[in-house]
Amino acid sequence: MAQIPPVASAGLRRVAAIDIGTNSIHLLIAEVDPELQSFSVVLAEKSTTRLGERDPETGDLSAAAIERGFRTLRHCRDLAASHGAEQIVTAATSAVREAPNGKDFLQAVQEQLGLEVDLVSGPEEARLIYLGVLSGMSFGEQPHMIIDIGGGSTELILADSRDSRALTSTRIGAVRLQRDFIREEPLPDERRKFLQAYIQGSLESAVAQVRAALPAGSKPVLVGTSGTAMALAALAAAEEAKPPLKFQGYRLDRQKVDQIVAKLLAMTPEQRRALSVINERRAEIIVPGVLIMQTAMTMLQADALVVCDRALREGLIVDWMLRQGLLGDRFSFQSSIRQRTVRHLAQSYGVDRAQADRVAELAVSLYDQTRGLLHHDHEYGGYGRQLLWAAAQLHTCGKHINIAAYHKHTWYLIRYGELLGYSQAEHLMVAAIARYHRRGLPKKRHESWQLIEGRDQRRTVASMALLLRLAAALDRRPVPVIAGLEVVPLRDDDGVNGLLISLRSLPPAPGEPPIDLGLERWSLRSCAEVVLEASGFRLRVAGPDGEMVP
Repeated sequence: MAQIPPVASAGLRRVAAIDIGTNSIHLLIAEVDPELQSFSVVLAEKSTTRLGERDPETGDLSAAAIERGFRTLRHCRDLAASHGAEQIVTAATSAVREAPNGKDFLQAVQEQLGLEVDLVSGPEEARLIYLGVLSGMSFGEQPHMIIDIGGGSTELILADSRDSRALTSTRIGAVRLQRDFIREEPLPDERRKFLQAYIQGSLESAVAQVRAALPAGSKPVLVGTSGTAMALAALAAAEEAKPPLKFQGYRLDRQKVDQIVAKLLAMTPEQRRALSVINERRAEIIVPGVLIMQTAMTMLQADALVVCDRALREGLIVDWMLRQGLLGDRFSFQSSIRQRTVRHLAQSYGVDRAQADRVAELAVSLYDQTRGLLHHDHEYGGYGRQLLWAAAQLHTCGKHINIAAYHKHTWYLIRYGELLGYSQAEHLMVAAIARYHRRGLPKKRHESWQLIEGRDQRRTVASMALLLRLAAALDRRPVPVIAGLEVVPLRDDDGVNGLLISLRSLPPAPGEPPIDLGLERWSLRSCAEVVLEASGFRLRVAGPDGEMVP
């Protein structure tokens, strides 16, 4: 008799998170309680895959690492399905982010395993770590510095219970430094000094950002997450008469950290592997990891380190809950991270906010009224509406560079700007939607189009860009004139589908004549040729009396 997979209790929802790191792949299956706005961990496991072991000449993920990754991800997918997870949220970090064949690896994962993986930027990785830590610790009113030492990067974050204040990511990690700098062990004294100086130089910018964002006179708590911090806690606790059962909240003072680092530096690899409280894989890379931690504590003038057992994978669960509208209270400010980061980027590029809001409102109205006509977004993701809003807010940001070709400069500015809360794929899609809201349609030779991977993502970009084109065409004046619009499907005598768009003007000011929308109707009709080419629909525009204007 076939076994029925265990599912969440009534009213509860199960979701899985996979963190594809440089050293390990982590799986977490969580049970979410929408009523309590919380989650509990059903299962958590880690597999050491060492994706950071790349080809020394090309920098590509090696064939062996890819095979280990595929084997582990297949296991994670099947395990999540067996536990009744309704969705698997997945993020890949520095190893995949930096490898020339990283995107090919993710494409193969999607095609062969059916897992859609978000390739997250360094700052976005830091934000997800912050969310994970916030879900497991009470920050109160005190600022916290969070350090996450991974295999390929180190994230340093300054945050409080309301929001993250500084999100940094530095390209130093335990696997990377072990591979690039350590040739013999125990480390010779001069080599150790060189490595410490290298770490200090690499961390300087991140530490400066955190210090600049630190409130005057405050004394922040330093929180350590992930493998290196947990290993330090395990080594320290092993020396206690009654070691704790869990390391969440475990505190190590600076003196204890220094003692452990000194002991590890004096050991051979064989001696480290003999330590029962850390596994063999961690023993191989722990020296550069603890040197990063020790150097960071010195630079941050931290007296102690508090360990948190939650990090990026829990952050993925929290982020999923935020997107589903299942969190409030201390996470409420984070629920608007997408809107706030778009607004911030628009402000930094001098975008006219009132005008951007008008175009965004028109674009969203067109989206809602043309579902199943100009787009089928609900059939392949359903997130186009959010991306359309973001692109509408930013579509004119390139005007201050060159008014004639501002859509191309807009693409560049969005592409290389910072959009927190968006995966790398979504970030590129927002940039491309804004890029194609005017002039020519996408072409294969365009870099902005080549970077959009997958048929469904390209469909979303093409259809959302068409809607943004129409919305932008309707806002040509410095003041608002349109109260609303209506879209009605048509079918011409020759069998070709069409759309009739009617416009409503705002009421005139007292004593003024009715507003003439002739300019907006003319501008809208100028899009007819592109609409027909892109969608196969003939665009019709209703005149002031509702009649169809040719």
